[in-house]
Amino acid sequence: MSEPRSPAAVLGGTPLRRRVLVRGVVQGVGFRPYVYTLATGLDLRGHVTNTPEGVVAEVEGAPEAVARFCDGIAVHAPPLARVESVDHHEVPATGDTAFSILASRTDGPARTLIPPDTATCAACLRELADPDDRRHRHPFVNCTHCGPRFTIVTGLPYDRAHTTMAGFPMCPDCAREYADPADRRFHAQPVACPACGPRLRLLVPRPADPGPPRPVTPDDPVAEARRLLAAGAVLAVKGLGGYHLACDATNPDAVALLRSRKARGDKPFAVMARGLDDLGHLVRIGAEERDLLTGATRPIVLLRRIGAARTPHAPWPAASVAPGSPDLGVMLPYTPLHHLLLGLPGDADGPRLLVMTSGNLSGEPIVTDDEEALRRLAHLADAWLTHDRPIHVPCDDSVLRVCDGEPLMVRRARGYAPLPLTLPVPVRPALAVGGDLKNALCLGEGHHAWLSAHIGDMDDLATQRAFERAVAQLESITPVRPELLAADRHPGYRSARWADRNATGRTVVRVQHHHAHVAAAMAEAGLDGSRPVLGVAFDGTGYGDDGAVWGGEFLLADYDGFVRFGHLAYVPLPGGDAAVRRPYRMALAHLRAAGIDWSDDLACTSACPSDERGVLARQLERDLNCVPTSSMGRLFDAVSSLAGVCHRSGYEAQAAVELEAAALTAPAGDSTAYGFGLRSAEPERPVLPGEGGPWTDTASLPAGPAPASADRGAVLTGSAPASADRGTVLADPPPVPLRPTSAPAGPTPVLADPAPVFAAIVGDLRAGVAPGLVAARFHRGVAALVHRLCALARQRHGVDTVALTGGVFANSLLSSACAAALRADGFTVLRHHLVPPGDGGLALGQLVVAARAEERPPATD
Repeated sequence: MSEPRSPAAVLGGTPLRRRVLVRGVVQGVGFRPYVYTLATGLDLRGHVTNTPEGVVAEVEGAPEAVARFCDGIAVHAPPLARVESVDHHEVPATGDTAFSILASRTDGPARTLIPPDTATCAACLRELADPDDRRHRHPFVNCTHCGPRFTIVTGLPYDRAHTTMAGFPMCPDCAREYADPADRRFHAQPVACPACGPRLRLLVPRPADPGPPRPVTPDDPVAEARRLLAAGAVLAVKGLGGYHLACDATNPDAVALLRSRKARGDKPFAVMARGLDDLGHLVRIGAEERDLLTGATRPIVLLRRIGAARTPHAPWPAASVAPGSPDLGVMLPYTPLHHLLLGLPGDADGPRLLVMTSGNLSGEPIVTDDEEALRRLAHLADAWLTHDRPIHVPCDDSVLRVCDGEPLMVRRARGYAPLPLTLPVPVRPALAVGGDLKNALCLGEGHHAWLSAHIGDMDDLATQRAFERAVAQLESITPVRPELLAADRHPGYRSARWADRNATGRTVVRVQHHHAHVAAAMAEAGLDGSRPVLGVAFDGTGYGDDGAVWGGEFLLADYDGFVRFGHLAYVPLPGGDAAVRRPYRMALAHLRAAGIDWSDDLACTSACPSDERGVLARQLERDLNCVPTSSMGRLFDAVSSLAGVCHRSGYEAQAAVELEAAALTAPAGDSTAYGFGLRSAEPERPVLPGEGGPWTDTASLPAGPAPASADRGAVLTGSAPASADRGTVLADPPPVPLRPTSAPAGPTPVLADPAPVFAAIVGDLRAGVAPGLVAARFHRGVAALVHRLCALARQRHGVDTVALTGGVFANSLLSSACAAALRADGFTVLRHHLVPPGDGGLALGQLVVAARAEERPPATD
């Protein structure tokens, strides 16, 4: 906001001076040089400097020129800048005779924003490839428009002294560029060249020597590294935010070696290609995907495979790169070193596709320290391509996909962290610690929330230490000093225990897992919470208020609380994590709950060893170590095994990923959708299907979106074979009063019973229906269920906004089908774009819910 100019300044034409404060991403992006150029072009005098608050300028000159400066400063800002506010007011004129850039100030609270790391710009790439340029083949070429930022910042304001480049004094040529307002590297803090910048080294183990790897000194370490990759070696390559493990993606033996060493199971690897020309024969690349791949952030983008015949002379990844996945994770080079590793024009041939995966064992945080890399990656890598510029902040590659033409964030890290999110409601200073899987934490105050980069799974001690470092680092670059801690309600979560241990003098608020998911979707969409939404929260595991494992939830929610409008009917989760790793156990549990025999002709039955089958039967019969679950993720696992697609999961959601892949192979033209039964839950305890209930006769509706005139209380049914048991359905369940509360006691929810789905699938399988068609019919059935229950909630409560959230909605086939049906019926649909739908976005929802928790009225019966 601006103060009015004094009448004397306007009428008298005397020089006017104004102090201008610009907040946002305005440091490390060439903003001071931009201000210098703007001011001198308007013949203004004064100065500009960095401060912890932002960029501060004082400009003095003709009133009209000062006004043009203040009005235009945000309009033509540098490409990497993000101006959040411009405040200015009049100050006394000083009679300055020139405009200058002053040394940064370090006093005051930190309120500016650090930019993320950015891919090498076109101008720097031209220098990299130009034999006549002094930065030819320099692996660290950068300027004010590109290069490392977040991962090298050690403090504020953003100056070279507060980065890991502080130990590299500039040579005279770089110093001259740094001080020249007309140069592209004017005040570019990571500026470097071969004479003064960081140095590459290639390290290899000593033959028959247990000592540390020794440096080799070829004329070109990158060329030697490329030769090793072409020969089938696995290399540890130091990047912006940590080490990658790299190998030739077209070499099956190299990929198998890396997969075995990393204990990766069948989890897909991402690949890096030199350019789009090496990808077009492999995957579908639309305009949105192209923009992501070639833009400044350059994340890993999940692209649908084409499945075409091999193209001569085109690179083709080994089958073991991403087995069973419908997508291929792809990225383009984003550092000079990557471009050199894949080869510049005229370089000797090397791999055209590289596996680029995080430098760690599965489940551990990415390695950033050089000595740690030599130790922790010793059994994984054959050589190390490293350098001496320290990494201060670990940062994995971000992962996105495009769903219905819009970005869907899967993992938020490089290129996006630490950009803040704008909150639609103010929050107290608070720290939300997220969950235990795909952990990311969130700091917030007022209308800003800072989400950390992806940290990892908290069951590893190294990840817990990385979590603590991430807390300290975020606090060092934000003004937030948390008065409140927010955590999940799960009693065993390590993140929640950390909050309890560090709660001295601060309040800890526990937030229900799926309520946090819904709140994250609301906050990202800019909703102020004045009206409830229906949150469809589908994931694998979330601690429920009744002690069950939730995960197939329909919540009427705002920021202050929620009502459980509906959920998947409970089935036993036999053996906890054992059922997650072996989906056939979930399939057998669902079959038993549906009253279907474990016949030997069913794939899930034959996949279960006979001795385990006997133990499992007794376990289910006696309810031993069988927590009830309403998880949609586990339902996908069960159907995947029943259909014969995946019986064992080597990584999270493998069975669901492969079920989605199978669904994409189904022939066009089929519109059948398996139908769920709807009934009312017993309020006293979780009700397991098959235990009975107040059932009435069936009222059938066609699968898919219900006509507007249809009876809102009728159930979805599928068009399964006539011989299949369709199940029965409850008459319209009693209305649920909308009373915001997160207390366990509450109105009776509507249950979606999957028993008819399993009966229909078994009938289809015995009729010879292919697994891909079964998978497609199941996806359509889940989408139809979502539409049906949302329509029922709208009829009873007038809610017309639906949030699709939770890790299951990383499935683009399901997300697209649900959104299409809902929008066709007039719903407003919220989906994630800025934060992941899974647990990587959980902390944002925890923050908004917890920061308002003390204002929430106590729940009453």
